[in-house]
Amino acid sequence: MKHFKIILLFLMAFAFFSCKNEKDIKITKSELLTSYVDPFIGTGGHGHTYPGATAPFGMVQPSPDNGTLGWDWCSGYHITDTIISGFSQLHLSGTGIGDLVDVLLMPTNKEVDLSMFGKKKDSLPYKSSFSHDNEMASPGYYSVRLNDPKIKVELTANDYVAFHKYTFENKKTPSFIIDLGFAINWDKATSSSVSLVDKNRITGTRFSTGWAKNQKVFFVIETSEPIKASRFVKDGVILSDVNSSQGIKAGGQFYFDKSINEVEIKIALSSVSLTNAIENLEKKGSDIDFDKAKVQIEEKWNKALSKIEVKTERDSLKTIFYTALYHTQVAPVLYSDINGDFRLQNDSIANASNYKAYSTLSLWDVFRAETPLLSIIDSQTLNDMIQSMLAYYDVNGALPVWVLSGNETGTMPGYHSISVISDAYLKGIRNYDVEKAYEAMKKTMMSDANGLDYYKKYGYIPFDKLDQSVSISLNYAYNDYCVAQMANDLGKEDDYNYFLNRSKAYTNFYDSKSGFLRGKSSNKVDFHEPFDPKMSNHIKDTDYTEGNAWQHSWNVMHDAEGLIELHGGNEAFAKMTDQLFVESSELVGHNVSADITGLIGQYAHGNEPSHHIAYMFNKAKQPWRTQYWVRKILDTQYSTLPNGLSGNEDAGQMSAWYVMSSLGIYPMNPASGQYEIGSPVFDEAIIKTSNDTEFKIVAVNNSEKNFYIKSAKLNDKELNRTYITHKELVAGGILELEMSAEPNKNWPKNWPKN
Repeated sequence: MKHFKIILLFLMAFAFFSCKNEKDIKITKSELLTSYVDPFIGTGGHGHTYPGATAPFGMVQPSPDNGTLGWDWCSGYHITDTIISGFSQLHLSGTGIGDLVDVLLMPTNKEVDLSMFGKKKDSLPYKSSFSHDNEMASPGYYSVRLNDPKIKVELTANDYVAFHKYTFENKKTPSFIIDLGFAINWDKATSSSVSLVDKNRITGTRFSTGWAKNQKVFFVIETSEPIKASRFVKDGVILSDVNSSQGIKAGGQFYFDKSINEVEIKIALSSVSLTNAIENLEKKGSDIDFDKAKVQIEEKWNKALSKIEVKTERDSLKTIFYTALYHTQVAPVLYSDINGDFRLQNDSIANASNYKAYSTLSLWDVFRAETPLLSIIDSQTLNDMIQSMLAYYDVNGALPVWVLSGNETGTMPGYHSISVISDAYLKGIRNYDVEKAYEAMKKTMMSDANGLDYYKKYGYIPFDKLDQSVSISLNYAYNDYCVAQMANDLGKEDDYNYFLNRSKAYTNFYDSKSGFLRGKSSNKVDFHEPFDPKMSNHIKDTDYTEGNAWQHSWNVMHDAEGLIELHGGNEAFAKMTDQLFVESSELVGHNVSADITGLIGQYAHGNEPSHHIAYMFNKAKQPWRTQYWVRKILDTQYSTLPNGLSGNEDAGQMSAWYVMSSLGIYPMNPASGQYEIGSPVFDEAIIKTSNDTEFKIVAVNNSEKNFYIKSAKLNDKELNRTYITHKELVAGGILELEMSAEPNKNWPKNWPKN
């Protein structure tokens, strides 16, 4: 928990100044790992995280909403804001998507103008100012004092239930409002209802559209104190003598006795029905008060964080690490009810009878490091994610791209559900219908959707046929590689050869004169002109997704050797890759993508296509360059400040990069089953795997200056390669890295000749 007056002034005065001037934060609390987590990291800059409460991968995320429109308020909250409009129950962690913020509650001590419900922030009659001095957060807990009504709000949660506690300093009119018309950014209510069914229970619905077109939320609210009176509103019209409201924007105010100074509220949701929401509440919240729920969730988070233990003298590194590990276990989110039911996009109801269904599947992001991390420390959640994807496949006829509230949003290039499934399968995570999974992968990649028709016809997507042609093709090439690897393991030789051949699609874009991967015409000869590798246009009039040629020309994680060969060998490739990091950082274009952040040269750590690049030096037999640039990224792109993430958290990927890289390993090509060795920041780390084994990484003579690897041993045997395998890791053992201030260009020994 931390106060943020000094930090906020720092941010406003220096416009999110570089983290290089940060000082180590010394934590005086007990050695609970939760004490190192700061949920405010990522709430500044473009991190887009929320500070509110949630369980690991929990269904509900009660958190404050500023009510401000804009990209940096995608989670509902930004550290620079000093207004709270209320506390809704569903939030997105670190995405660039302005959706959710469903079922807003706000305590107040005055009668408010209900006719202004559902309006924009400045018109809301219940909003309040607050000070960051009076705001605290830790895993599973959030509190703030509202200045205007003088009410302390506390939030906690378990897997299914959000818990609110309101302490009224001024008991003039202790009450709370429900505004189902409240919405920011892309979200828009299409239908809602609220009913007072008895003195302690409120039920209702909120249906909405936005990025996810068919969102349905059923909710039940239970209060610890009896509701003495109520008022209702429907679409700006105040209703008389009723106990319910139904319209597009329904809402109400609910009053307690004037003697009441503290109220606890429980809220349970369901995508399926009110009956299911009530069952979720009764089975997961009926015998738990706020304080008990808070203790239970802290224990659960401490257990989740203890999957990895790190040793270092720098407490600031522990804060960055355990906050990152926390963020990797916030999404995806539980979507099936306690009875297994969950709603699909076409309004059919599926049942997860032998697994938990998940939504908020940001697959283009998380396949890179988030799901590989889960394959090590939480294979059950990963397995359940795959079963969820297969349920979405049953309805949509293709595997998911990006799923929110059971809806396929189709956002971002490629079908990286395929990447996740292949990676998990090849690691032995297979508690699902493997043949069905493979057929879903093959069917998806053989369709004509999303440019696959051009991809199959030309062997790549021509720029004169589709925007973002290079990026989409490169993502499909990786998907093809993943299908090929699973086909090979299943003995499907023809499929293996077909998809492996298609995975070479990137070769069509290589321009030997410039060294970049460039858009190519449907005539299979001409490159897209004019060309500037620093040109970036967001989404339209571009060959690249959220980036430029500098950032996307290394997006061949499945065939680094082939890309190196195109460049003319290791030296030429390493020289150009090094140039990526030292090139000037200016960007050009009439609509430069806001996602290009965290620049080191033209390397953009704030967006995912760059995340594997520093590890490619290993494949070019210059691992000391990997060690140098990985440590540079670790040191400059993460901090303990609210703007401590260089770009969107993206449902765990930005933090997963830090978790893996700070340990000293990274899945450059996830489906390869290999973890490239980089430069660990910790003296020692112990990973507790899903196999009930322990893998220890020891960095001897490690320091801020000693970031190069002098030598390596795996289980006391000299290691002369730049990676370890997943099989080696989960079997348990010790990776010992001797660190040095000078690069050892002779490690590993005995490189095979070119």
